[in-house]
Amino acid sequence: MLNKKWGLMLKASLLLALFTLAACNEQQEKQPVRLQGEIFGSFWLATLPDDWTAEQIKQLQMGIESELNKVDEAMSTYKPNSELNRFNAAPLGEWVLLSKPLFEVFNLSQTISKSSEGAFDITLGGLVNLWSFGPEARPEAIPDSSLLETRLTATGYQYLELDTKQQAARRFRDSFVDLSGVAKGYAVDKVAQWLQQQGVDNFLVNVGGEIIVAGYRAKEQPWRIGIEVPDNQVQAAHHIIPLINESVATSGDYRNFYELNGKRMSHTINPKTGWPIDHNLTSVTVIHPSNATADAWATAFMVLGTEASLSLANRKNIKALFISKESEAWKTQISTPLQQALGAELTNKLLR
Repeated sequence: MLNKKWGLMLKASLLLALFTLAACNEQQEKQPVRLQGEIFGSFWLATLPDDWTAEQIKQLQMGIESELNKVDEAMSTYKPNSELNRFNAAPLGEWVLLSKPLFEVFNLSQTISKSSEGAFDITLGGLVNLWSFGPEARPEAIPDSSLLETRLTATGYQYLELDTKQQAARRFRDSFVDLSGVAKGYAVDKVAQWLQQQGVDNFLVNVGGEIIVAGYRAKEQPWRIGIEVPDNQVQAAHHIIPLINESVATSGDYRNFYELNGKRMSHTINPKTGWPIDHNLTSVTVIHPSNATADAWATAFMVLGTEASLSLANRKNIKALFISKESEAWKTQISTPLQQALGAELTNKLLR
């Protein structure tokens, strides 16, 4: 699995509350089919509002599980024989031929790394492990500065080279590639693509809090997605956003963290310092047709903080919502592209 802690704290992603609210008489409205299971140390859920036979439901369950397992087998850092771990074990400078899915995720990750000026970086696995958010054991003290510097020196997306013609990659430094900031989103996209290939027009897929929707939850009624209050003591919707044919990914630090010597250690690592982030931005939600893209950008924005992220989202035309903690209150800020998509009325409601 990509991260065994996701079952409790959901990696770098906040748990999104899902609201399938009935429009009229809830008791009379036909209930959708709900399929579910476990993957990546977390959950998956598919909601299908149309009519399906028992045999079709069985086939859909099997197909979804197959798509998720393919991603897990390729991109897990916990499975010794995963394709990703074989790549990490290859000699430095040696080209390694990759499967199409793994190459696609590498390529997307490198693109977002460049666009975010390194705020998103898949070569941080060694630092993630050092701070105990990967396969290694949790430290009982802040990591030794020399070891921290050694692992930081080994990182850098610019030292990971891709060959698009050969569909290959190689490392020039002894980094450990970790795809936990993008692979779950990619899995969501693959399930959605598979469902559409089966002729499923209306669905919601939720993998550990990363969500994609197609069509409607009921006749001409958009799906409604709740964004949680960034509070590790409470699970409640802070905002509700309607979605049609979109996906949403949220990253935050209030569920996946631990305290060390009285200091809160976020699971999100700053690629420039090698330390967990330390600012007042607590939650970032990105809306994009590609959940993998949304997933990676949400992580990048959590690294950058509110003001830099808001500016970058506006320049890159990214729909994003930021929740920060100011004094004892939550402050919401919304990128211009998302404001334009939501409209003035809903935007004003969210900002109140």
